[in-house]
Amino acid sequence: MFSASAPSSAPSPSWDWTHRLTQLGPRFFTRLQPTPLAAPVWAMRNRALLDELGWSSDLLDDAHLSAFAGNSVLPGSDPMATVYSGHQFGQWAGQLGDGRAIWLGEAPSRLGPQEIQLKGAGRTPYSRGGDGRAVLRSSIREYLCSEAMHGLGIATTRALCLVASPEPVRRETLETAALVTRLAPSFLRFGHFEHFAAQGDVDSLRTLADHAIAHHLPECHARAEHLNGNVYAALLQVVQERTAHLLAQWQAVGFCHGVMNTDNMSLLGLTIDYGPFQFMDGFDPGHICNHTDTQGRYAYSRQPNIAYWNLFCLAQALLPLIEDQDLTLQVLEGYKTGFPRELGDAMRAKLGLTGDLATEDQREADWQLVEDLLQLLASERVDYTLFWRRLSHAVASGWGQHKPHAPATDVQDLLIDRHRWQAWLSRYQARLGQADLAQIGQTMLRTNPKFVLRNHLAELAIRQAQTGDYSEIETLHNLLKSPFDEHLGFEAHADLPPDWASQLEISCSS
Repeated sequence: MFSASAPSSAPSPSWDWTHRLTQLGPRFFTRLQPTPLAAPVWAMRNRALLDELGWSSDLLDDAHLSAFAGNSVLPGSDPMATVYSGHQFGQWAGQLGDGRAIWLGEAPSRLGPQEIQLKGAGRTPYSRGGDGRAVLRSSIREYLCSEAMHGLGIATTRALCLVASPEPVRRETLETAALVTRLAPSFLRFGHFEHFAAQGDVDSLRTLADHAIAHHLPECHARAEHLNGNVYAALLQVVQERTAHLLAQWQAVGFCHGVMNTDNMSLLGLTIDYGPFQFMDGFDPGHICNHTDTQGRYAYSRQPNIAYWNLFCLAQALLPLIEDQDLTLQVLEGYKTGFPRELGDAMRAKLGLTGDLATEDQREADWQLVEDLLQLLASERVDYTLFWRRLSHAVASGWGQHKPHAPATDVQDLLIDRHRWQAWLSRYQARLGQADLAQIGQTMLRTNPKFVLRNHLAELAIRQAQTGDYSEIETLHNLLKSPFDEHLGFEAHADLPPDWASQLEISCSS
């Protein structure tokens, strides 16, 4: 019933493909064809992304459905799976690799070359006994969260389209298959470097590092001038800084990744591999979004330190190239000052404290203001996204002066300890002083989103899609690609989650 033929040739998208990764040689990948997907149908097509890339709109027409289902191959593509290794939940896992993602190649775009992957395209030599498929449930979550993160201004892989199928896939229960086509300038991970370092293959390690520097991180050459001319130390420094920036953005928006293994860390500082992620509802620093993470290794508050641990693993992998342990540690130490500054700037921005040139003393005082607020929110599990959005409206309205229903009251309604809230609010208002509140508030409204991909919203879209109705995916996509806009008429999508949302459990199974 669910049989499908081997991949054939699809219509050409008229790209001048590039395949720089294949030039590294066969030690880095295995060429193979995707496994055909039975009875595929379009679930979502991201035509807005096509416009950004400058690609023809007919790429997502029905003529190309077979190619994005893995049933045919786009002319000029060169399908393959890459090998990498990594640490999973703090333990060395050995060889891993693209177990269900198949790389098609690089296509030119207005945003620069984009690598294209089919995620869920079937078994590869690195599937470790798995079926190489992705299920509809997880594919919807990845599609939506990729685009939600982009809408928030957070570096991420992108989702071009989502294809669904009735083909059965066994996880905890029997589910159906799906396939996400995702894009990135590069899908290189920390684990790619760990793989060759663990094998003692310094030549391949150098080849990979040189490739990354030449094609993706050319700024390393200028950085090397301040690191004794050591371009590989510069590579570590650039990755460290990008990672610090990314983690600060995650923390500021209340995003939990759930599986920060080294093989899920992007060399370019992109959010990659959306599994058991979650945007927090009630603020809880100890929140664990992955119910299989029984030790809480990847809890929200631990993410910044886990990123440093992962960077340390990358540094160990690069040490045979850097050849200077003291310099390597010096570069890593930059994270310990860089991340707090990045996070401080991100949180100050949420409070609208961006226009002034703050002194270090002022930064320290602002951070104390932030910490005291976060402790208040945590003590009452206040809804994180809703609080910041209401605070932004309150500031923009001048605290609701001369209005019968003041936005400041809307914020207060989220809290129980009114005395503690009023004490903090007085300090915050004093910090703002005589500043133009309307202007600051508008800046805050462009910083604190109204819409994030809450678990219950994704769950409702999934349940609907499992009946063959994909309309809620499109609704959420339209809201999440511009999350700072009001989108009147969709207030329910930005409201407090229903009681049943707290019972949702997300695992690594996808």
